[in-house]
Amino acid sequence: MTAPAHRTTTRQARTTADPVAEATRATEAAAAVVDEATRTVELAVVTAVPAAAPRRTAGRAYTVLNAVVALLLILLLAPVMLAVAIAVKLDGGPVFFRQSRVGKDGTDFGMLKFRSMVVDAEARLAALAARNEGAGPLFKMCDDPRVTRVGCVIRRYSLDELPQLFNVVAGTMHLVGPRPALRREVDAYCPLARRRLAVKPGLTGLWQVSGRSDLSWDESIRLDADYVERWSPMLDLSILARTAGAVTRGGGAY
Repeated sequence: MTAPAHRTTTRQARTTADPVAEATRATEAAAAVVDEATRTVELAVVTAVPAAAPRRTAGRAYTVLNAVVALLLILLLAPVMLAVAIAVKLDGGPVFFRQSRVGKDGTDFGMLKFRSMVVDAEARLAALAARNEGAGPLFKMCDDPRVTRVGCVIRRYSLDELPQLFNVVAGTMHLVGPRPALRREVDAYCPLARRRLAVKPGLTGLWQVSGRSDLSWDESIRLDADYVERWSPMLDLSILARTAGAVTRGGGAY
């Protein structure tokens, strides 16, 4: 009589212990899954950090390359720039015109140009607002009375933009990119136009070689947005190659 009772007690103990064992095994399995998931996340993070670093490094390297090329162009074009500077000075007033423009990510910087307008050009702007021929928020006039005699010539062939090579050397601009806008123009941008600010502004750009001021505002914005989406060093080289022809023709430059 005693033995069956003992066997019954043993079976009950084993039956009672089984759920505990199952729960333990389930907990260990869950812990293993969590550990594996943790390792996967850590691996993803470790892998992602170096992936971002080369992009930043590549961006810095491209800026340095632009600066080196710009410096070489300054040396090559030094006689032309000196001749323009003398002509502007003889026409009266300072040689250079420095203006605050909006660059990459909405950052302001000082853009350089050879002065092509009278000294008080900004003060006269309000009186000419009704005669604006520019597209969108841009102000343009084909026969702007503020443009000097020398300015008329250097603007036609974009010689007034040559000092921006120093901006490229400084890293605030690239040789190719959307043209740097004024703050008042950026404040009026639509969402599509604001995509221009995703890259550094350029000395020349896609819409500069596609018609310049003869284009509508919508056409200009679409071209700049397309440039941002399709950017590559080969696209920049293509635009630079087309710039020489656009500057020589002088179309749409005023």
